[in-house]
Amino acid sequence: MLRRIRAVWLSTHPGPTVAVTVITVLLGVASGLEWWRILLLGAAMLTGQASVGISNDAIDAERDKATGRTDKPVARGELNPRTALIIALVSAALALVLTAPLGPAALTLHTLMIAIAWGYNAIFKSTLASPLPYLAFFGLLPALATLAADEPGWPSLWVIAAGGLLGVAASFANVLPDLDDDRRTGIRGLGQRLGGRGSAIVAFLTLGAASAALAVELGVWWLSALALLAGLGIAVAGLMLAIRGRMGRVLFRLVIAGALVDVVLLVIATAL
Repeated sequence: MLRRIRAVWLSTHPGPTVAVTVITVLLGVASGLEWWRILLLGAAMLTGQASVGISNDAIDAERDKATGRTDKPVARGELNPRTALIIALVSAALALVLTAPLGPAALTLHTLMIAIAWGYNAIFKSTLASPLPYLAFFGLLPALATLAADEPGWPSLWVIAAGGLLGVAASFANVLPDLDDDRRTGIRGLGQRLGGRGSAIVAFLTLGAASAALAVELGVWWLSALALLAGLGIAVAGLMLAIRGRMGRVLFRLVIAGALVDVVLLVIATAL
């Protein structure tokens, strides 16, 4: 039983799942939600993202076996693909049940976001439109927090734009570790077609653009200056390394650092 639970947990892609959940909770706090709304919002995002991760491994089971992905329980045979898909569907349904008390607007939006994420796994991952689901999901993420309020409302367009740009950066950064495996198994999304250097360049450009959008939204000169200094500084350093073909750990860490800066700025902008 414990082995099966561990296999399910690892199939959720716990790193990204927990990261997106933490960002969602922070956005809920920044939006001034009551504690019970924040708890529901976090639980709904956790189960929703778990469904996305498990569905990814269920859909990619044969492809992952072909490339010897020993890090994935479904590919190792510890979790049947059909069972994984059922668990993913149940998790998605539970996510929507948890979202329902937050109001019809939040429920409708979260349903759309889960559909977008599943659509990426099933359809868009191998197409030139592969960044679009990331753009849509992360662009809508701040709105999920503000629509979960007792008096729902939409965040500013600058916040939505910054979230979307952060999502595009994530989509290109996400392909970097698996480029060779993806190519061998026929995944030909935009990131795979651009290659490592091209994907890294786009990731840093969009991270820098997100920092600029958030600097405009912050509206306080010293905060805006700090946002530009930190966000654009990391983006420029990363671009220089990527253009020179430096594709090592330093480059990946810079992507993570740039994303963290933009997440912090996004939460601050939501709170103001």
